Amino acid sequence: MKRTLETIEYKENTEALAKFAKALAHPTRIAILKHLESQSCCFTGDLVDVFPLAQSTVSQHLKELKNAGLIQGELKSPKIKYCINQENWNIAKSLFQNFFD
Repeated sequence: MKRTLETIEYKENTEALAKFAKALAHPTRIAILKHLESQSCCFTGDLVDVFPLAQSTVSQHLKELKNAGLIQGELKSPKIKYCINQENWNIAKSLFQNFFD
């Protein structure tokens, strides 16, 4: 198959969509994103207070969301402040919109 700009873009977009979909495939991660969107930013401990989960479980979900690029963390020693990565969040919304259209 000839690699054109169109096929490269298609591959990159489908891979990005799959990465975002995988990160969103757990109800707790969706809830975390909704919470972060309404709060703009918060610390891991704040999320532990909101969700009936162990701190290690919340941290694992945050790690998955961060690895997918949907959130970003900023070290505020000894805590990490998390917020939505707006650039990637907008890309994800656009990719999902195109997928469902």
